[in-house]
Amino acid sequence: MEEIQSQSDNYRSSSSSASSPASRVPSSNFFYLRKPGSLRQPISFEDSPEWEDTDVDVRVEEGGDSINIATTPVSPSLSKLNSGSLPSPPLPEGATVVRKIAGASIVWKDLTVTIKGKRKYSERVVKSSNGYALPGTITVIMGPAKSGKSTLLRALAGRLPQSAKMYGEVFVNGAKSSMPYGSYGFVKREINLIGSLTVREFLYYSALLQLPGFFCQKKSVVEDAIHAMSLGDYANRLIGGHCYMKGLPNGERRRVSIARELVMRPHVLFIDEPLYHLDSVSALLMMVTLKKLASTGCTLIFTIYQSSTEVFGLFDRICLLSNGNTLFFGETLSCLQHFSNAGFPCPIMQSPSDHFLRAINTDFDRIIAMCKNWQDDNGDFSSVNMDTAVAIRTLEATYRSSADAAAVENMILRLTEKEGPLLKSKGKAGSATRIAVLTWRSLLIMSREWKYYWLRLILYIIFTLSVGTAFSGLGHSLSSVVTRVAAIFVFVSFTALLSIAGVPAIMKEVKIYASEESNQHLGALVFLVGQLLSSIPFLFLISISSSLVFYFLIGLRDEFSLLMYFVLNFFMCLLVNEGLMLVVVSLWQDVYWSTLSLLSVQVIMMLSAGYFRIRNALPKPVWTYPISYIAFHTYSIQGLLENEYLGTSFAVGQVRTISGYQALRSAYDISMDSNSKWENLLVLFLMAVGYRILVFGLLYFRVGKKEFLYKIFKCNRDTNNAR
Repeated sequence: MEEIQSQSDNYRSSSSSASSPASRVPSSNFFYLRKPGSLRQPISFEDSPEWEDTDVDVRVEEGGDSINIATTPVSPSLSKLNSGSLPSPPLPEGATVVRKIAGASIVWKDLTVTIKGKRKYSERVVKSSNGYALPGTITVIMGPAKSGKSTLLRALAGRLPQSAKMYGEVFVNGAKSSMPYGSYGFVKREINLIGSLTVREFLYYSALLQLPGFFCQKKSVVEDAIHAMSLGDYANRLIGGHCYMKGLPNGERRRVSIARELVMRPHVLFIDEPLYHLDSVSALLMMVTLKKLASTGCTLIFTIYQSSTEVFGLFDRICLLSNGNTLFFGETLSCLQHFSNAGFPCPIMQSPSDHFLRAINTDFDRIIAMCKNWQDDNGDFSSVNMDTAVAIRTLEATYRSSADAAAVENMILRLTEKEGPLLKSKGKAGSATRIAVLTWRSLLIMSREWKYYWLRLILYIIFTLSVGTAFSGLGHSLSSVVTRVAAIFVFVSFTALLSIAGVPAIMKEVKIYASEESNQHLGALVFLVGQLLSSIPFLFLISISSSLVFYFLIGLRDEFSLLMYFVLNFFMCLLVNEGLMLVVVSLWQDVYWSTLSLLSVQVIMMLSAGYFRIRNALPKPVWTYPISYIAFHTYSIQGLLENEYLGTSFAVGQVRTISGYQALRSAYDISMDSNSKWENLLVLFLMAVGYRILVFGLLYFRVGKKEFLYKIFKCNRDTNNAR
């Protein structure tokens, strides 16, 4: 630091374009640099075994990560932020201090990740990376796009895809062991929240799904998470994001997604791009919040593409990647010195992260080639005057021979020479509890989202009124049979088409499930049972309201038992259709393609339902087998017609009568058996169950892939260790 201070005046006196790379040294008077002695951060479990009782003062000396420890009593206030320019905001009166968290050290050694098809020129996405993350600190993985940041983060958290293979070693508290459920949290880049819930409700239901114990105990955990992420002013506001509701800003939505993982009080928190799509103010507020969270002892590791100068000053350690290669790992100030030693000092008026990415991002070469003849008033277009590939090789070679790399290796040896306490699982909520919570949460969502549920109910009623009035006044003569068959066909077929309006709602449910299942909050069976139980009241409300309107407008037989069968048949038809939509949405994961596929399937089922052409007369290879036998329209219409016409008779002239079955023979194919309508109802029930079993298989396949992947990684680690 003294050397940097002595050269700062000379560096400021010369412009970045006029001075040579070897003579330019970054200034220590930048306001993003920490003042000497102000770097306060806990270190590993070996040096501070009890985080709740001590506060560790760490000073990084010149030459690497040598550590001086000064143990002081815990202050009742929050720890100061690791920035000389950005003091910790004072606590408001009456506020409670966030409880300390026993963090965990994470070490990765010679970590290499290969993914087939990820790169054209090489399958190695991360190449022999070394590093560590300590409790109470923020470790940032920085680099340009496609540099391997997210892959490295997922490798440390055990979240790699099935096509990936990991080599090397990952240590947790000095032991080569995986992190159990509840000991760590992982926040994806994509934000999947429930817009119709308030922040407090969303976190409370998440706590109920994740944690065992009594409901009252989880309220305090939720309040701690709200306080930790500074969401007190938004706790009772709807998250929003669709329908008529105004959503929370992106920064607050991002903090809610992090707070969802904090209800487990994890030892380690992995975040993929916490500043993604945030403006400068929201990004700074996010980083201050994360810094406050790290001061409680939690180990934070996250990726970042670019940051402002103020945000950069809040980082503790940086792992700089480019094309999978580690160009630097160490303290923030050491990274600035590393670039200066390699001949790329940071200009005075440029953000450090901008300067780093400018030097190692190969995309800038195309810009330089386009503007090679253009110069601004200050000289060259770029402050880095050599080819990016050359700069990357220079930085990598400089780092390998530097004292920073040696300090990282020494620190890895220290952290892995003795095993610390193993992380323990905090337990899960029971399956029955999670099903009950998911059902109640879904019912609450349905009651609030009018666009996807109540508007759908209104559309059904309007359509039923339209069909009923169009086919009203048919009477009960023989000539009315064909027209009544047409009315029932239109009612069943077009209500099935109207149900496609629920695709966005189902898509949202599946995405929420995928987000919660990836963190082991839900299982496929719990999701399906909860979704089924919550949809039954809504579908039954649609079936009884639509059936009553249609039944009496058309003038069907006035018997209570026949009316109840009509309602039950239509309810099962809706239940089957809901299962079909779940299958299609689970396959496509896209609203457009799901809607297009459902429309195609519904039209094909309508053609084979037996109205346009009697089912026995359809071509057998395709339309009869298997299309007409898997079309639920057929069984629903057949059951409704048998319910209406079996046991009836029609007069033909003055002396002859024919049965209802004979009257329908020319219009629709039904069975003479009086129990046939119940058989059709049973078929509908089995189809509803079958579709959900198929959905369960699709969802379970994802879970199976992850479990299989973990076994592969564990086998690879054991094989490497054996070698």
